[in-house]
Amino acid sequence: MLRSLALLAALLVLVGAAQAATAAPRPDVRARAALVADAETGEILFAKNPDRRLPMASITKLMTALLTTESTKPGDVVTIRGPAPSIGESTINLHAGERMTVRDLLAAALVQSANDAAYALATHVGGSVPRFVRMMNDRARELGLDDTHYVVPDGLDTAGHYSSARDTLLLAREAMKSRLFRTTVRRRGGEIAGGRALYAWNDLLRTYPGAIGIKTGHTDLAGWSEVAAAERDGITMYAVLLGGPTRAKRNQDLSALLDWGFDHYGRVQLIAAGRTYASAGVPFSSRRVPLVAAKGTEKVIRLGHPLVQRVFSPSTLDLPVRRGQRVGEIRVYDGDEMVARRALVATVAVDDPSVQRRARWYAGRALDEATDMLSSLSPF
Repeated sequence: MLRSLALLAALLVLVGAAQAATAAPRPDVRARAALVADAETGEILFAKNPDRRLPMASITKLMTALLTTESTKPGDVVTIRGPAPSIGESTINLHAGERMTVRDLLAAALVQSANDAAYALATHVGGSVPRFVRMMNDRARELGLDDTHYVVPDGLDTAGHYSSARDTLLLAREAMKSRLFRTTVRRRGGEIAGGRALYAWNDLLRTYPGAIGIKTGHTDLAGWSEVAAAERDGITMYAVLLGGPTRAKRNQDLSALLDWGFDHYGRVQLIAAGRTYASAGVPFSSRRVPLVAAKGTEKVIRLGHPLVQRVFSPSTLDLPVRRGQRVGEIRVYDGDEMVARRALVATVAVDDPSVQRRARWYAGRALDEATDMLSSLSPF
């Protein structure tokens, strides 16, 4: 039998309390494009020009690093060759013929945004920079990055080199699947081969509680840009900002975007283990067997959304009943989407009664019916 129940009292409290937060003013972002999204689902909560094609500067190195992690091992040794030693701007001063591990070059490219490290990886993985760039664009198409096109592996201003805030989010989520990538973008500095000390350009790693990366970018054309990620109460949130006016404003806006995201999501207990959600009768008895959730479940959900519980359970159980026997199910829906489900189990065992017990039960029922009949015929 299907029973539609009202929301749990605890859930109503949590969702209702969140509605005040969701009514807060939207962040005042001065960048050309921005968004904030839930890491688990990719749902975008706030967006400003998310599909606008813009220069993304060193955020380009996300794709360079992704291709590297997909085709090499961290301990692989790279011999520096090709154009890497001649690349300028932010570098770690690589020399032709020098040997470094993939791990160290990734750290240089992602933490300090070293352009020469990006070119060294591109040459190592692709065989040549032009071939690697083709690999970058091929991978972008595979990922559905429809508003992205690469010309260089480092992100220095180049005609025809662009991406969008939405594509940056998709790329960041894909890159963060790599354990090596995740641990690298959390670094605030450190030392790599040749005694080189790294400087992390990601200010949020030092200023925003729970920040876990991931990549900054800055050029004259791109402005101050970054894709950032942070964790709070078991929730991970992404914020993307392209074309900020200053480094300070970029950091301020990213913090506001992340706060906005965390205000909209929360971890809620949808089903409580051991709680009685229904009861069922049993033959030859007036008793009812409580049906409880076998396990509980918590989930990160968007606060302010109405949730509905639905309990599927029989009105009467077949005998015998074992304690812990699955006899139904509870489901929780967010609109048409089922967000949680757990089995309902019987809390007690009920034996199949003997012939004598059945006879006594039938006799008792007959006596009760006769009494009721006589009472209805009585004038008083």
